[in-house]
Amino acid sequence: MMAMEGALPLALTMGEPAGIGGEITLKAWLGRTPAPIFFAIDDPERLARLAAALGLDVPIEVISDPVECPAVFHRALPVLARPLTAHVTPGRPDAANVPVVLAAIETAVELALAGRAGGVVTNPVHKTTLYEAGFGYPGHTEYLAALTGPGVTPEMMLVCPGLKVVPVTTHLPLRDAIAALTTERIVACARTTAAALIDDFGIEAPRLAVAALNPHGGEDGSLGSEEIEIIAPAVRKLKKRGRDVSGPFPADTLFHRRARETYDAVICMHHDQALIPLKTIHFQAGIDITLGLPIVRTSPGHGTALGIAGTGAANETGLTAALECAWELAARRRQAGRRRSVA
Repeated sequence: MMAMEGALPLALTMGEPAGIGGEITLKAWLGRTPAPIFFAIDDPERLARLAAALGLDVPIEVISDPVECPAVFHRALPVLARPLTAHVTPGRPDAANVPVVLAAIETAVELALAGRAGGVVTNPVHKTTLYEAGFGYPGHTEYLAALTGPGVTPEMMLVCPGLKVVPVTTHLPLRDAIAALTTERIVACARTTAAALIDDFGIEAPRLAVAALNPHGGEDGSLGSEEIEIIAPAVRKLKKRGRDVSGPFPADTLFHRRARETYDAVICMHHDQALIPLKTIHFQAGIDITLGLPIVRTSPGHGTALGIAGTGAANETGLTAALECAWELAARRRQAGRRRSVA
């Protein structure tokens, strides 16, 4: 864990109130260490009821400003109160609560942009419920880009021990994802990924592998032409710009242990091509990092798990990993900022 000097507390959003977000928030606080320090943007009464129902000894203390968080964190879970509109039944999302769920995200982003929170960690949301309430974005990634300002082009990096993957296309039906692939899109995704590996992960000369789209890499065009017409030209452009990029490689041989030793991240062509290997390698500890934002944002890589909400069976490993990652990314950005100011 990186040093706490100059560190600001992390803002943790509530996510879907009927999911497991509240439970893993409580459990993450129970497993707390001196860092990372975080506060929840949530309904304090909901969290108190949930803690009592699950037999979790988590005192709740309402704060009015993140500056209060460090003094509170050792004795209670600090909560910036955002009361919910409707009663919460575990496993049963209610669209009436969507405005508060979104308000928690907006508050977290505002605090991070203003330099009052070190970063944003988001609990999982239930997209179907958001869409029913009129939410106009495919997911967290696109919404965060809109909240952080014009000209922001985010990328979704998924990370687990031993693997980092970035899908070029994200929350699209597969046929639409394939249609959306362009050489320019792949180049932009790889450039953002390389910059993040340098600035946020401290990898001075990042190595990127690029996945093919079709079986066996298209077999020289016999099983598809995307590798020849779209992906390989992107690799050549990136190499001309001085990037250490290789591929396209058939996806079925790109993720075994020895292959993973040859690169720092994989640029994947669509959502499941990236997430299936990552969740197979380490389902619980996988986390989502949004690249290209002016703020740090991470999230556990799993969903709302409505089927086990309220049962006490939720595992907080992913959230704990997301908090630790956000803390370290924020620390690296502070250090980079200090180096730039000295220079």
